[in-house]
Amino acid sequence: MSSLSTLCNAAVNAGIISGIIALVVGAVLGAIFYNIFASKKIGKSKSNAVKIIEEAYAEAKSIKKESILEAKEEAQKIRDEANNEAKERRGEFQKQEERLDQREEYLTKKEVQLDGKSQQLDNEKEQLEQEKQKLTDKMKEQDEIKEQMLEKLEKISGLTKKDAKDLLIESVTEEARKDAGIMVKQIEDEAKENAEKIAKNIVVGAIQKCATDLSSEMTITTVALPNDEMKGRIIGREGRNIRSIESVTGVELIVDDTPETITISSFDPIRREVARLSLEKLIVDGRIHPARVEEIVEKAKREVEKITKEAGENACNDVGIFNLNHELVKILGRLKYRTSYGQNCLKHSVETSIIAGLLATELGANVQVAKRGGLLHDIGKALDHEIEGTHVSIGVDLARKYKESEAVIHCIQAHHGEVPFNSVEAIIVQVADAISSSRPGARRENLENYIKRLQQLEEICNGFKGVDKSYAIQAGREVRIIVKPDQVSDNNAVFLVKDITKKIEEEMQYPGQIKVVVIREKRFTDTAK
Repeated sequence: MSSLSTLCNAAVNAGIISGIIALVVGAVLGAIFYNIFASKKIGKSKSNAVKIIEEAYAEAKSIKKESILEAKEEAQKIRDEANNEAKERRGEFQKQEERLDQREEYLTKKEVQLDGKSQQLDNEKEQLEQEKQKLTDKMKEQDEIKEQMLEKLEKISGLTKKDAKDLLIESVTEEARKDAGIMVKQIEDEAKENAEKIAKNIVVGAIQKCATDLSSEMTITTVALPNDEMKGRIIGREGRNIRSIESVTGVELIVDDTPETITISSFDPIRREVARLSLEKLIVDGRIHPARVEEIVEKAKREVEKITKEAGENACNDVGIFNLNHELVKILGRLKYRTSYGQNCLKHSVETSIIAGLLATELGANVQVAKRGGLLHDIGKALDHEIEGTHVSIGVDLARKYKESEAVIHCIQAHHGEVPFNSVEAIIVQVADAISSSRPGARRENLENYIKRLQQLEEICNGFKGVDKSYAIQAGREVRIIVKPDQVSDNNAVFLVKDITKKIEEEMQYPGQIKVVVIREKRFTDTAK
């Protein structure tokens, strides 16, 4: 049993050994075959790599050759361009050099000429200095001779130079004034004798002097309050309500001790009217605060615009003008709130238009031009507080803007005599304006301004030499001046009255005319014993 086991074990071991040997032999053979196959593959890869490198080298050599050729061509091209540019630059430099040479030559010639002229001027200057010295010596000699003659004359006459000069001037002036006064008197006497021939011209001139440029003095409006408590509500806490009203309307509210009254002050009549309507609405409404103020003011503005438009349309209908530009109609309606010495400007314009139309009919002039000129002659007063300039210039600009005819524009431009009249219609409008504004009761003044105007009139007259006293009479339409007879002669009185009239026209503003009368009276008194 043990032998069998031993044999079995030996057989098993022999099999294992044989297997191991077989595996080793297989592995060795596999390795040999793999090496042989790998060697063949590596050899093939090497040959491919060599071939690729040779091709790359050949291609690189070709590219290098082409690059060198292109670089040479580009370098040659740049070289040629540089040479051409250098040639052009050399040509320009050469031309500039030639021009500089020519300029230098020209300047050299000029310098030579100037040196010659300078030398000539120096010579002439020297000659002039010599001549000047000679003239100075002669003038000194003449002055000495003149002084000697004056000294002899003073010794002979017994008067100094100044006294003789004053005496001569006084004598000549008095003689001239005397002759001139006689001539003026003769001319006036001849004019009176020929009064029938020149009456028309004198009347036209007098009528033209009737119209003067006036401005409104109505700059305040009062609003009645239901009670004095309302003043506090209008002022508001810390004055916020009154500040809001003044800011929105552009007027000044005056709250003083006058019972149950607030005063609105502004040079713009439209703003005053808007403020008046706004205050009345706020008082009736009772709700007074900044937001409500703005709302009420806007409503009042729209209401005033509507009223002014209707007023302008009514004025056009009253005078029979129906084709006036609608913007001019609106502006014309603003005159409803404009006054001049208490006379309503819109009513004055309507009245002037009607009078102008009647006069044009009687004289055979263009009625439509006269009526339109009369209606629009004061339209500039509607905007004279907003636009710089006189109401005449503003009215002319408005008429041109809204395509009025040149005939109507001239009526507006000439109604104060600022330009010469070139049409009958312009004179008619000026006459109608004077009739409307100067008729009794048309215009009024407050007492203070009335007194100031009379005082100013008397002060102007008293300021002239030789005036003893002056008296303004007939509400300032006439001034009578009493002169000192020993200082003012009859002939000098003619000049005095004209000088006073001229100064009044230059320094005063007044409605209508002012008649200036100079009275010279000399009395001789003695007592019989």
